Amino acid sequence: MSDERPPGIPETIATYLRLRGLPLSKAAQRRKRWRGEPDGSQPFAKGRDPQPLGDAIAALTTASGWTPQLEREEIALNWETIAGADNAAHSHIETFAQGLVVVRCDSTARSKQMHLLRSHVLTRIMELYPEAGVKEIRFFGPDVPTWKHGFRRVQGRGPRDTYG
Repeated sequence: MSDERPPGIPETIATYLRLRGLPLSKAAQRRKRWRGEPDGSQPFAKGRDPQPLGDAIAALTTASGWTPQLEREEIALNWETIAGADNAAHSHIETFAQGLVVVRCDSTARSKQMHLLRSHVLTRIMELYPEAGVKEIRFFGPDVPTWKHGFRRVQGRGPRDTYG
């Protein structure tokens, strides 16, 4: 082992670096930068101009893998521009799951109308939000009350004259 250490590195840091198998010379260079000695990062040098905040956020979302989720959220927020004002007033996006968008409509007639426009709506989504991962879209009418509750139920026509 070499007891020679570059000037400016304390003995404890040199011992740590030696045990970790790291070179001492790079640590000395890092130490100089920490002290504020010039290393090529001058105040008005090239590349030091401030960057737009939107570019920094876009880089962060891309690096973190948030882009598909954010685009799906954008679809829900901009549903009126995708489906049209009249259709959006009578429908809302219920769920996103594995490339499937489920849209709940106010009436079965509206659901059928939206189903006929399905290819147009799906094309519009894929044009505006290509990384959302939407492959299919389904339209459903309103939920109706049912007498079938639970997994243990009797098959048949259900209750009849129970109110009189």
